[in-house]
Amino acid sequence: MLLLGDIDIDGVRELLHGHGLCLEVVGEDCPIPGSYWGEPEAGLIGATVFARNDTPVHSLLHEACHLIVMPAERRDGVHTNATDSIAEEDATCYLQIVLADSLPDVGAVRLMADMDAWGYTFRLGATRAWFENDAAEALAWLNERGLA
Repeated sequence: MLLLGDIDIDGVRELLHGHGLCLEVVGEDCPIPGSYWGEPEAGLIGATVFARNDTPVHSLLHEACHLIVMPAERRDGVHTNATDSIAEEDATCYLQIVLADSLPDVGAVRLMADMDAWGYTFRLGATRAWFENDAAEALAWLNERGLA
């Protein structure tokens, strides 16, 4: 599992900043604010994604993408749980794979393998199979909102 501490954190900060988000890295022994799944999974409060060096990259990108896909009027009030619908969840999963390719030390293929290892579930049994063959609705959802 690729962890935040394994990659260029400044690159992640730049990526998130480009989408109007902040990354706050908390100390090794500190709780992660807004973590839905519990530590070491990423958390979110408002437009800030919280993580530690032991946070999986797929978790950080997933939570960030929840914030990116949600309407701006919901973003300020979000705390811990960001899911609004299955369509929004699917769009989040799709976008996190796309954004992984913009991080040189991550990439979509690695991220999808980590998503499978963590336990993401898709109808076709694997993240890559879903992304390549069954994600047209998620992509359309993102396109309708100018996010793809």
